Amino acid sequence: MSRNFSDTGSSRKEHVKITSEPKPGFLEKLSETSAGMLIGLVTFLLAFYLLFTNEGRALRTAKSLDEGLSLVVPLDSIHSISQQNEGRLVHLAGALSTSKPLFDPSYGLSIQAVKLKRKVEMYQWVEYEDSKEYEENGEIKKETKYSYDTEWKSEVVNSRNFDREIGHKNPSAMAVESFTAVSPNVQVGSFVLSKGLVDKIDDFKQLSLSHLEDPHADVTRGGDYFYHSDNPRRPEVGDLRVSFFYAGLSGDDPRLGSADKVTVIARQRGDQLIPYHTKSGDVLEILYPGDLSAEEVFQKEHESNTMKTWALRVAGWLSMFVGISLMTRIFYTLVDWFPVVRELVSVGLKAFAVCVASSLSLLTISAGWLFYRPLWALLLALLSAVPILVARSRVPPKKQQ
Repeated sequence: MSRNFSDTGSSRKEHVKITSEPKPGFLEKLSETSAGMLIGLVTFLLAFYLLFTNEGRALRTAKSLDEGLSLVVPLDSIHSISQQNEGRLVHLAGALSTSKPLFDPSYGLSIQAVKLKRKVEMYQWVEYEDSKEYEENGEIKKETKYSYDTEWKSEVVNSRNFDREIGHKNPSAMAVESFTAVSPNVQVGSFVLSKGLVDKIDDFKQLSLSHLEDPHADVTRGGDYFYHSDNPRRPEVGDLRVSFFYAGLSGDDPRLGSADKVTVIARQRGDQLIPYHTKSGDVLEILYPGDLSAEEVFQKEHESNTMKTWALRVAGWLSMFVGISLMTRIFYTLVDWFPVVRELVSVGLKAFAVCVASSLSLLTISAGWLFYRPLWALLLALLSAVPILVARSRVPPKKQQ
């Protein structure tokens, strides 16, 4: 009989801790700012590397995808292997199949799938921290509120790092471990997938346990979990619950449905599908769920490349902005004793960091395009001057003497 268990109430506990230290003097602040400037310099230089290499990677990937689309050969049948396609980039779609089911004998569970994941969670204490600083009587005081609650966590929380371990002690390890089993032989028709292609099968779904019985006397099934607990309705610290997930259903199952279909683009070597190395220096080893045409697959890859490129561009710009902000913070420190001037300098430094980061980012991206798209590189180089010109236009002209 299936039982559904839910946690009752919150066991949240709180305490407040206040620490104080003398307000740092000018030399101390200057020393901290100097260390920040060094970190800023490293961050600033890393931004150049990230932005420049990202453009080369994006253009190389796009070129490789175009090359792949022009060369790919759709297979007429996934159940016969043609020697004419040996070494060529091929496109095929079909249902996944594996040689034997995956087992977890500890819980009496088996499934015909590419991957089976056992997820173990332990009921344990978790510490939350909320801090705020304020100035009082010439000192910098820090008020920290520590709160504790019990939750199901998939990793052991080390209670030795808690501000107050007494009354919130967790076990040091789990009696049952999480793991992921992977089928050693995965096929689509007569073709065997490489490890890289199998790694791409990662759309995990939780496995229903409604058809299973309690595997042991000390294990209780509730919903889609196995509980190692005397009372799953009121779990205690150290209790465990276990759930299962599968990816790549590789056989027809009366409860789960038909085997999952995938689309693969890779190099054919005998009966194996392996990575294809393009002339552009990239590797094509693609797998998507469902039945897709070659054009649809490459379109998805182009979209993924575009998203990755813009994400790294934003990360590079942000890294440059942070680096410039840290390197110029010394000017803020020098006027820290004058509140009005300090705020004006802070706004000015942020505007300066935004403008310089934007200009240098565009200039770096244009340098990355120089050997691939020289006209676009020139346009971006000219565009990189816009933020600086906008900033200069906002500066009031000096009065004529």
